[in-house]
Amino acid sequence: MKPRFDGYAAKVRDSFARQSLMATFGAEIGDIGPGRVTITTPILETATQQHGFAHAAVSFGIGDSAAGYSALTLLNEHDEVLTVEMKINLLAPAKGDRLRAEGRVIKPGKRLIVVAADVWADAGQDSTHVAMLQGTMIPVTV
Repeated sequence: MKPRFDGYAAKVRDSFARQSLMATFGAEIGDIGPGRVTITTPILETATQQHGFAHAAVSFGIGDSAAGYSALTLLNEHDEVLTVEMKINLLAPAKGDRLRAEGRVIKPGKRLIVVAADVWADAGQDSTHVAMLQGTMIPVTV
């Protein structure tokens, strides 16, 4: 996959910095490449469910954002991206120190972009695959 302009990574970082939900989660953007983005977040006590695991909303939020930003890496300089639909499969309890979402473009298109993300719970050197997301993004001009 090939980006349409050289400043795609800076555009993604700038957009991510404006997301208040990601700031609430304490999330950080990591690797950015053509059609791929990684987002990590600590598992905060304020974002757990009743059993002490990270709430599924956190996995969904960072997975959706990682997938969306992976699509944004392939768009024109003045285009943005919105989620049309997103499905999540929860695979295991999200317990550990942090969550890591790895988003990727499955099929870039002119009208719709099919994306996916995997979310991992990291605890020290161990990682558990806790969620899979698949969805569709749409380019928009703002």
